[in-house]
Amino acid sequence: MSGFEFNKLMAAFLTAALFAMVVGVISDMVYEPEHLEKNAYAIEGVATDAAAEAPKEVPFEVALASADPKAGAKVFARCTACHDDSKGGPNKVGPELWSVVGRPVASADGFAYSDALKGIGGEWTFEKLDHFLTKPASFAPGTKMSFAGLSKVEDRAAVIAYLNSQSDAPKEIPAAPAEGGAEGGEQPAAEQPAGEQPAAQQNAG
Repeated sequence: MSGFEFNKLMAAFLTAALFAMVVGVISDMVYEPEHLEKNAYAIEGVATDAAAEAPKEVPFEVALASADPKAGAKVFARCTACHDDSKGGPNKVGPELWSVVGRPVASADGFAYSDALKGIGGEWTFEKLDHFLTKPASFAPGTKMSFAGLSKVEDRAAVIAYLNSQSDAPKEIPAAPAEGGAEGGEQPAAEQPAGEQPAAQQNAG
């Protein structure tokens, strides 16, 4: 075989190989399958990775029983632009919060509360404060309170424990309920005003 014929064969081979490679790349681009982020059909009894990894929220009663007022003071630092928690302290953008746990809702002297707060009634119990702090706008639609709320139950419990300590006569914090709750393994229902959805505090106005 002459050198000329050999060169022709090599050129033909390389051309075929290059063509096959280009066709393969193009077909991968055109027909590459899209992988779903999650299964189109959930298999009963099989938990997804997200569900398996999602931590279960601690009940408020449990978080409150072990809450540290010192940690709550750090959380409350976010609220000091609008609230004063010292004895005899002034109303600011929001009402003063000295001895707020156990006092009637919307009762700080000299503060102009919204009708939404005035209509709640009752006292600021631990549970009611928890609902308010979760999301004020849901607890009392129409409230002046612009604070979005505290999403972590541990933060709410800590700040409520701190506010409870800011009083001449702090309320006794209930012990954590036994595991499984009351009869039938259910947790006792938390107190909330009639006709309102559970929710959240920072401006209590």
